[in-house]
Amino acid sequence: MSVGARTETRSRPPLLALALAGCAVVFFALPFLGLLWRVPWGDVADIATDASVRDALWLSIRTSIASTALCLVFGVPLAWVLARVDFPGRGVVRALSTLSMVLPPVVGGVALFAAFGRRGLFGRYLDQWFGITLPFTTAGVVVAQTFVAMPFLVLTVEAAIHQLDPRLEDAARTLGAGHWYVFARVTLPTIRPALVAGAVLAWARALGEFGATITFAGNFPGSTRTMPLATYVALETDPDEALVLAVILIAVSFAVLVGLRDRWLGSARRLDA
Repeated sequence: MSVGARTETRSRPPLLALALAGCAVVFFALPFLGLLWRVPWGDVADIATDASVRDALWLSIRTSIASTALCLVFGVPLAWVLARVDFPGRGVVRALSTLSMVLPPVVGGVALFAAFGRRGLFGRYLDQWFGITLPFTTAGVVVAQTFVAMPFLVLTVEAAIHQLDPRLEDAARTLGAGHWYVFARVTLPTIRPALVAGAVLAWARALGEFGATITFAGNFPGSTRTMPLATYVALETDPDEALVLAVILIAVSFAVLVGLRDRWLGSARRLDA
């Protein structure tokens, strides 16, 4: 199909599709408009500069970045294995790798306790052998966020690897490149838009994580109270403060998502060209 024909097709969407899409946009926008309408704008500066709010925001940023890094380190190889290696039980492994995405967050927190608690399946040995305790610590926040966020990265990257023409990798191997070199210099650069998209989705999920965090890491100011937890506490004591915290969290997430979305979509368009 020529560029002109493709442009013409895109310029004439069905009216029904436009109407339904408009309804979807309104559905997504209304909660945020309602939130902006209720925010006590005169108190925003005082609340945003409060020490407890700054601590919660900084903790959220640090832990979400750390969990995203862990998602990349472990999730990208897992996605590649699921996409390229045929082994018995691959469907079970794929389901297991994405199960935390659909579990109720509190259930995920309970499961983390059973595994990494001081009396857990693996946590008891971390405590006895290395003196490492994860529950109710900042490291526990990172573990909880990674547990619920990694499936978003794995699904996105695996889908991109499936769509990648394996002949590109095969050509590199016939020229003498090793598996690691092909993965690092051919596969990853080719799927970079999907990799960025998956990382952003994982980061956004980690930043907004609540249930698994409060169950596994607790709600201690300065060490485990992230912005979602601080918002929940404020909602019970000071609704105006909760509204401001919610707006701050939305603003940070929205700015990052918009900025990086333009970047990865631009990369995707260049690849399509």
